[in-house]
Amino acid sequence: MKRIRILYRLYILLICLVYASCKIPKELQVNNNKVTPSSFVDSKDTVNSAQINWREFFVDKNLVSLIDTAIKNNPDVLMTLQEIEIARNRVMSRDALLSPSISAGGGLGLEKVGRYTSQGAGDASAEIIPGKLVPEHLTDFLIGFHASWEADIWGKIRSSKKAAFTRYLGSIEGKNFVITNLVAEVANSYYELLSIDNQLEIIRESIQLQKSQLEIVRVQKEASVVTELAVKQFEARVFNSQGLEFELLQKITEYENKINFLLGRFPQKIIRDKETFSTQMPAKIKVGIPSQLLVNRPDIKQAELELLATKCDAKAARLEFYPSLDITSSMGFQAFKPSYLLRTPQSLLYSLISDVAGPIVNRKAITAEFNTANSLQVGAMYNYQKTILNGFAEVSNELSNINNLEKVYNLKSKEVEVLIKSIDISNDLFKSARANYLEVLMAQRDALESKLELVEARKRQFNSITNIYKALGGGWK
Repeated sequence: MKRIRILYRLYILLICLVYASCKIPKELQVNNNKVTPSSFVDSKDTVNSAQINWREFFVDKNLVSLIDTAIKNNPDVLMTLQEIEIARNRVMSRDALLSPSISAGGGLGLEKVGRYTSQGAGDASAEIIPGKLVPEHLTDFLIGFHASWEADIWGKIRSSKKAAFTRYLGSIEGKNFVITNLVAEVANSYYELLSIDNQLEIIRESIQLQKSQLEIVRVQKEASVVTELAVKQFEARVFNSQGLEFELLQKITEYENKINFLLGRFPQKIIRDKETFSTQMPAKIKVGIPSQLLVNRPDIKQAELELLATKCDAKAARLEFYPSLDITSSMGFQAFKPSYLLRTPQSLLYSLISDVAGPIVNRKAITAEFNTANSLQVGAMYNYQKTILNGFAEVSNELSNINNLEKVYNLKSKEVEVLIKSIDISNDLFKSARANYLEVLMAQRDALESKLELVEARKRQFNSITNIYKALGGGWK
């Protein structure tokens, strides 16, 4: 009769678990949309410059040395290395759940129960060993092992482990993305510094020219050829150029400190050769095909891995609706006296228990976690698509920028040549009294501004090459 009752209860429990399993919500299916255009605008390249190592892409040895130092010492890079270590430890913790947890230990206790209780009354008349009653103060010594294990029969723990491992791979891509941005930022700051050096040289040459012309105007004023107004106009122009000189010196200090900060070191002089700015031409870039971005860009790969991780999270959350099987066991020795502790089989104890449990009533918490996992999966899918679109837009913008900047630089070079000639012409005309001093000043100002703009155009060319290298996913290899 007792056996029938046990089987009946097990039958009822099985029905409840099956019913609970039938009410499990369906898993959301999210597709990875990897469709990209067949080519970039006005580009038929199949070779991608992102495959080139940054040491070979940048030909300036001073810049290569700075980038190498930055990758080793930059605080952001060092922080991402710790994030990778954290992600690796999370994988290890998930992996440990797949194996039984075994612990060893011991215990010492002292117990006295009330005499007027069922246990106390029983102990008073019982013999703990032949001829010796149970003592009123009973000591308890215990040593042994305890093991527990959740059998991963549905794959819930394995899904969590896969999610953790995928995020570990994503953390590596995150570090690569940080390095890519760091390489581009150091390069752009270095080119900015070189452009300021060249602008400073132009300003100083202009100051010397203006001072020479100021002396000529003063001589002409003494000869009553020009008035004091002309002298003051030329003096003002010299003062203006000298003010620009100190502004550029301040910019040099700021950009040197910026580069040193990126390199993880205190302010110091940045070694550089300003001549390379005008002698080295920007590297020729090959953009390849858009689908290569999915492989080269670390941020796209990181977004894809995060999407895969959220899928595993959603699967693990869904498996929470299924019943779980927990197995616990223990084995050891227990006795009231140390000398009896290792006597077998009298002091030997052991147990083996298995539990099957599944949610039946009030599953709102599990449902909420499952819905949250699904929403995170959808959000990761949109972020992945957004990252692809952003990568394509960056490459397209920089590709157009390179073409237009080349035309700007060529036109600006011609403008500088014309304005330099205009200075000589205005000086000759001024000396022969066929042009006034304002025309000379205007010619000098226009030529100076045009030279500075030419340097700025060259810097933007270098920056655009660096930016498209980054946009294509180069810099982390």
